Amino acid sequence: MTSSQPAVTAPHATAPGVCPVQHGSPIGSDGPRIPLHGPEFAADPHGAYDGMRRQYGSVIPIELAPGVPATLIIGYNTALRILNDPDHFPADPRTWQKDIPADCPVKPMMEWYPNALRNAGAVHARYRQAYVASIDGIDLHALHATVEKIAIPLINSFCEAGSADLVTQYAFPLVFEVLNQMVGCSTELGQRVATGMAMLFDTVEAARGMEMLSAALMELIALRRAEPGDDVTSRLAHHPAKLDDEEMLCQLISFYGAGIEPQQNLITNTLLLMLTDDRFGGHVLGGSLSTRDALDEVLFNDPPMANFSITYPRQPILIDNTWLPAHQPVLISLAACNNDPAVSGGDRTGNRSHLAWGAGPHACPARSVAYLVVQDAIDQLLDALPELELAVPAAGLGWRPGPFHRAMAALPVVFPPSPPLHLG
Repeated sequence: MTSSQPAVTAPHATAPGVCPVQHGSPIGSDGPRIPLHGPEFAADPHGAYDGMRRQYGSVIPIELAPGVPATLIIGYNTALRILNDPDHFPADPRTWQKDIPADCPVKPMMEWYPNALRNAGAVHARYRQAYVASIDGIDLHALHATVEKIAIPLINSFCEAGSADLVTQYAFPLVFEVLNQMVGCSTELGQRVATGMAMLFDTVEAARGMEMLSAALMELIALRRAEPGDDVTSRLAHHPAKLDDEEMLCQLISFYGAGIEPQQNLITNTLLLMLTDDRFGGHVLGGSLSTRDALDEVLFNDPPMANFSITYPRQPILIDNTWLPAHQPVLISLAACNNDPAVSGGDRTGNRSHLAWGAGPHACPARSVAYLVVQDAIDQLLDALPELELAVPAAGLGWRPGPFHRAMAALPVVFPPSPPLHLG
């Protein structure tokens, strides 16, 4: 891997905001970078963000994986400027990835694909139009019934035991089966998709994860081109944008990528809040705030995608008195920006100004779907097992390492054993 230009403070620069520089990159140095890939960061990201803010301000030199430098934005207003300026901050990584080794653990999550997430301009518009149409066709009323139909057998699988791990026994299988049904995917194909996607997010054997994911989805694409149904894949396959198989594959990877890990983590992170915060009641049902309130609080404080919305400046650029090099990744810390002291403070109940869904031309188009799935999943569980409690102290919970997500390794709970539910 070739060395890359780190972010360098420009002490004499006074122009606020984003200012393109026409002639070359400023001279930099290989200064220290804060690693986001280790267990230390995963254990206390908010402590890390506080330390970053004290040391650097809003623009942070980080390392995404060993030898992979990047810049992390932790200022809310700075993030909004970047997210709404695709001309200076496009999402196309092709120049960056030329010098990234094939075995780099974060490359599969960051490299270019023919999808809406990694393109700009007219190409982005074409992909985005098909992608949004495929999601807008989801029947939200029917989705309520789908979540219930999937949640109840999962709850029944552990309700008589009096204990469960809500990551592996509930949130993960629920989310991926809901997604399978949205895209018209069989359980067997969906299991292969989910396994591959988890390998990608954990940046462990990421390349093999992408191979597994792609093979399963290509089978699905062939099936839905021949036998269309009322599902996301069929709507993509028969959209006027006329996506080819590779383009179809990459839109579906985006859909699963935006659905499995983030929704699983949003379910478990919200349950953790509800089980440990008296405002939601020690036994949940006695609390004064709703599941939706808890969801929004988690989207502020511990969003499931903590650091993402990756862009690559076209040329050296000055932002918040710091030079950013051309064609190097700039990530938005959705978690840190939401808690920027310059904009946060006071009671945020009902406040949805967080950046957890992104902003600008790449903002998440499926927030209504995600809210419904996650809220219904939580409500189904808490209605069935209202005396749910953590099986270990909250401080003893483990968080999975990785620069992008905020994800518990397990969420062990205990409750009075209960008889199985009946699906209405």
